[in-house]
Amino acid sequence: MKTVLVIGGGITGISAMYDLQKWKKNNHSDVRLILTEGSSELGGKISTVHKDGFLMEAGADSLVSRKASMMSSIEELGLEEEIVYNATGRSLIFADGELKPVPADAVFGIPASVESLATTTLVSAQGKVEALKDLYTKNETFTKSDSIGEFLEYFLGKELVEKQISPILSGVYSGNLHDLTISSTIPFVFDYKEEFGSIIKGLEANKAKFQSRSGAKFFSFKSGLDTLINGYVKKMEDVEILKEYKAVKLEKSQGRYLVTYENGEIIEADQVILSIPHDAAERLFENTALEKEFAQFTNSSLISVYAGFDIPDDVLPTEATGFVTATFELSCNACTWTSRKWEHTSKQGNLLIRMFYKSSHPRFDEINGKSKEELLQVALADIEKSLGIKAEPSVSEVTDWSEMMPNYSITHPQSVEDVERSLAEEYPGIYISGCSYYGVGIPDCIENGANTAKKVIQKL
Repeated sequence: MKTVLVIGGGITGISAMYDLQKWKKNNHSDVRLILTEGSSELGGKISTVHKDGFLMEAGADSLVSRKASMMSSIEELGLEEEIVYNATGRSLIFADGELKPVPADAVFGIPASVESLATTTLVSAQGKVEALKDLYTKNETFTKSDSIGEFLEYFLGKELVEKQISPILSGVYSGNLHDLTISSTIPFVFDYKEEFGSIIKGLEANKAKFQSRSGAKFFSFKSGLDTLINGYVKKMEDVEILKEYKAVKLEKSQGRYLVTYENGEIIEADQVILSIPHDAAERLFENTALEKEFAQFTNSSLISVYAGFDIPDDVLPTEATGFVTATFELSCNACTWTSRKWEHTSKQGNLLIRMFYKSSHPRFDEINGKSKEELLQVALADIEKSLGIKAEPSVSEVTDWSEMMPNYSITHPQSVEDVERSLAEEYPGIYISGCSYYGVGIPDCIENGANTAKKVIQKL
């Protein structure tokens, strides 16, 4: 009997195992399927917390609606009736001591029309004129492997990128735009430049792709994102799921692989999917060359602070669901008005706010290493300065993802290829998967899990 082992019970590993089980049933195979997870809960960075009438997502909080491929999975799991969409509202940027609106007609802060560029209050007249260069300048040098920051600055100007685009786009992709490639962020802007001769004109012609359900761009589930995890697991009745199994060593043994766990147990497998962070995968091997290749990947940090108040959320500015920061007056990178954006997160309609602190912020070192109570006080100070709210929270939740958020640098695609090649040569049947390599969004992780399962199935 063949054995397939998936190490890591985050959404990627779960997706891979789900597809492997489907194949097993359809082909009446006797393959043994084992999923191991180092912690006591499955889900990885998907973790829903319920406290005193509030629902808080300690990790990711939603899925992108335009990733239509997700919907087939949702239907297959029978979760269609559980879906909730975000409330829409103006996006804001905190700059010069106040909250300023991002033009509604913009995608990741990039103007989707000349009118959108003309009416923004975030950019000077000179900056707007500079951005018009996009309308008449051809792309003769850039490829998708180049920096998204350099690409946008070249055609749209430095000021527009720094004041309106970077605060939003850097927040989504957790990094400096100059260190991120076009292909790993928003490759469609490159395609639009090629096809329409202008990023702005391309976005204007494709507005419908970035809108759904009257503008709702994201969705979640009534009882939280872990509904998705539970939906997958409920279907995996023919999979051995072992929690609190932390892998510590992987070695070859007569054409198979032995995986040793912290509890002393050893699992023998024919094929292994490593759906764990790159640094955790690196520690499994006693192979100097492979260690160097894994070491090419880097992580950043993210701290999330929720604060729930016994006051109604209508104390917030109207027609908005949060803000990002363009200056360093605040310690945070962004703030989501969770109870406004997601009605299901506050049963009483009370105010729930989520603050984000990333290592890309120049002031991050000031708060890094603080206790949870100290981090809550930092968040309350930022809330008071930006929103004028001085109330004490009735509920809070602090999540510290120190050195756990993948960075996708310009060399990232090559680094992934290097590791894949070495594994294929020295450890055939061992596969990497997950957000360290193939995309950080939940739909990206699910797709990657399915693609990795296909590789295993080809050998089975």
